[in-house]
Amino acid sequence: MLAIRQYAFGGPDKLLLEEVPDPHPTGGEARIRVESAGVHLLDTIIRQGSAGPRVAPSLPMTPGREVAGVVDEIGADADQGLLGQRVVADLGLISGGYAELALAPSATVHVIPDDLDADSAAAMIGTGRTTMAILELAVPTADDVVLITAAAGGIGTLLIQAARAVGATVVGVAGGPAKVTLAAHTGAHHAIDYSQAGWPDAVRDALAGRPVTLVLDGVGGLVGRAALELLGVGGRLIMFGSSSGSLTELSAGDLFGRGISAASAIGARILQRPGGTRPLELSALEAVNSKQLIPVIGQRFPLADAAAAHTALQSRATVGKTVLRP
Repeated sequence: MLAIRQYAFGGPDKLLLEEVPDPHPTGGEARIRVESAGVHLLDTIIRQGSAGPRVAPSLPMTPGREVAGVVDEIGADADQGLLGQRVVADLGLISGGYAELALAPSATVHVIPDDLDADSAAAMIGTGRTTMAILELAVPTADDVVLITAAAGGIGTLLIQAARAVGATVVGVAGGPAKVTLAAHTGAHHAIDYSQAGWPDAVRDALAGRPVTLVLDGVGGLVGRAALELLGVGGRLIMFGSSSGSLTELSAGDLFGRGISAASAIGARILQRPGGTRPLELSALEAVNSKQLIPVIGQRFPLADAAAAHTALQSRATVGKTVLRP
């Protein structure tokens, strides 16, 4: 089979397409013939050797944690009823998704309906799961004015839909005209370009003095800080990323002086979640199956172009969810 192999930590050039032996499942494993493999910003961090709260993988390795496809071989101790089923799985620390064939513990896979395309399934098993963790913590309501940074990203576009569905007023902020257009198209009542000077004033003008009550921040840095300062008394800041390269800076003084609360929906909170993350995966897949949430698939790259996919993600040139197609 063809697979992306990585022998050293570093830049996208470390991702090499190679012919490798086909893997075969043992014990309780299932083999998935991959139709779609999700590409996540965390993949780029792991590629560089900065695993954060996760354990750094050993090399050589095949990256990729989110896969959807068909089970074409099954281990002796696995559920034999999975053979031939369309499934999606998060491979976790095992990785191996950037390939034509991937192994997963059969207990971790989810059977998906025939009318759910593989790209959307791959998007929801990871990106959708994180979205559910954010919503579980944030609990937006119809009374909220929700400001979402990184509003044109895979998570951001899902958050816009979820906040809009409960009746909240939604402000989507993103970098550049194309991303702002996507945020508006996805359902944001107000879409603002944070690459423009004075964008917080544009938010205030759009809201006609109404305060922001909930910030969902995936950018961090100066953008996240500016979003925090738009919160009114009693507002909540929920952080879910730092695509700017740095976290949103805040202090106890901010919490006391501004009368706000702050929390992170990712990191230790999701990795050490009681009961694990499978309930979040189930919620995400239920939401896409029922058409409550529709993931935006922005870019589809051939497997051979995994390095280009990583470059696009790191340069923030992507919108929605990025996937590889073996």
